[in-house]
Amino acid sequence: MNIGKKNKGIIAAIVSALFLGFTPIFGKQAILAGFSPFAVVALRTSMAAGLLLILLLIFKRQYFYIFSLGLLGCILAGAINGIGSLFYYMSLERLNANIGQLLYSLYPVFVVFWSFLDRQSPSKLTILRISLAVASVILITSFDSGEIDLIGVAFMLIASALYALHLPINQRVLYEVPAPTVTLYTLISMSAVVVSAYFIFDPQLPDSTADWNPIIGLTLVTFLSRLTLFLGVKNIGGMQTALLGLGELVITIIASYLLLGEDLSFFQWIGVMGLITSILLVHFEKQETRKKPGGWLSWIRAPHQVPPDIPWGPHT
Repeated sequence: MNIGKKNKGIIAAIVSALFLGFTPIFGKQAILAGFSPFAVVALRTSMAAGLLLILLLIFKRQYFYIFSLGLLGCILAGAINGIGSLFYYMSLERLNANIGQLLYSLYPVFVVFWSFLDRQSPSKLTILRISLAVASVILITSFDSGEIDLIGVAFMLIASALYALHLPINQRVLYEVPAPTVTLYTLISMSAVVVSAYFIFDPQLPDSTADWNPIIGLTLVTFLSRLTLFLGVKNIGGMQTALLGLGELVITIIASYLLLGEDLSFFQWIGVMGLITSILLVHFEKQETRKKPGGWLSWIRAPHQVPPDIPWGPHT
């Protein structure tokens, strides 16, 4: 096993989780400031995609190259995650940021399911960590002091399942393509979905006095978290990146308490400790290998030869 590659992937996944932990905080603040869920997701996704597009145009044009099936994979992953993002912010309108993110944290369970369909079996330690994480989330949500909005819960679980689905799709593409390239085309595809939904269902913005700082913060954490997320997936795989991503819960819980005044009960804090334990067990995980031949994503593969006449194509 390449220890350097594994450590690089672990660090990237943890950094991504740190940024993602602020997503529900800024999202909730933006909704409270008067932005609709559709406006929030459309603005943050399109602005993050535009920022990455400008940076790559200026500094790294070689990252624009991608093989055709890889591009199709990014479009599929982006569309799926875009729909999931719409459900995420509609749920966030109904739930507290900390409870919403705790429910969203069930996505490693869905990642295992989707990866299993793509002929990748989880290790015994991974199953143990997922079981611990699920038990912790159940403990946290069972002892909530308020009344849970069931529609909000359903929306967040749909968002979690769709987020999990886009990870193994992007992992297939990442075998052959750099992380910035996958991030770019996935974000552009997400933007096409969420911006269309915004203009169809809720084409309005709050008045001129609304605070745009949460939207700007949300854009920056989306941009940075996506880059590091796919770097983690490329080096340690989607399943381990998803489990490490549970670290975002710690950030969300602390930030929601300090910025939004949301708190947890004693038993919910026990659940948080269980999640942290699940994260720390990553040290004993073996690095994921390439998937076995076949599987429902086997169609995503690079051609044997890259066209040599593309000036902005891959460079060694």
